[in-house]
Amino acid sequence: MSQHQPLPRSGPPVPASAATGSSAVVPSGPVPPSAGVTSVPAGWAAAPTAPTSAELLDFVRHAAADPELIASLPLDPDGRTWVRLDGPGGSEAWLIGWPPRTGTGWHDHADSLGAFATAMGELREDSLAVRLPASGWKTLELHDGVDRERRLGAGQGRAFGKHHVHEVLNESADRHAVSVHAYYPPLPLIRRFSRTGAVLRLEQVERPEDWQ
Repeated sequence: MSQHQPLPRSGPPVPASAATGSSAVVPSGPVPPSAGVTSVPAGWAAAPTAPTSAELLDFVRHAAADPELIASLPLDPDGRTWVRLDGPGGSEAWLIGWPPRTGTGWHDHADSLGAFATAMGELREDSLAVRLPASGWKTLELHDGVDRERRLGAGQGRAFGKHHVHEVLNESADRHAVSVHAYYPPLPLIRRFSRTGAVLRLEQVERPEDWQ
């Protein structure tokens, strides 16, 4: 995989030279014309209170089904592209383009609920059916049976709770995927992991100031 970067708060955690505003290209190249644009799916009315995971899922599915919104995302063969959206109830949301054979690497979203839906292509999600300790560890050995795999084609989505550990991949050799993601509260931090067999290792903790 050529891209292994978890989803960000105010922009993917890449060098400042590679990102401007809320839309950019990873890892390098010109910033798309939509940089700095915040979009809303057609016909969507944002929730006035803190959204539930079910409401986040409803939002990302609604957004993924908006052809005008999906067509507004510039795609780049060399890196992921993104546009920030107005999520429901103060959530943060992203429209993301995935070039062939790209992925996030293992990570979680701390105390944020989340949901994502595929708008184009297919994404694979590998996840762990276990809640990891919030702190105080560097290496964990996973038990048998905790691995889960989902394949989400266009129109399919899923919600997840706090401390959800996963990686998201576009395995296609020649086709972009596009998806919509939402988190509440806006991401306080991201923990990044490496994995060798059953051993999961905490590699890095990233906070919003790291992504500026």
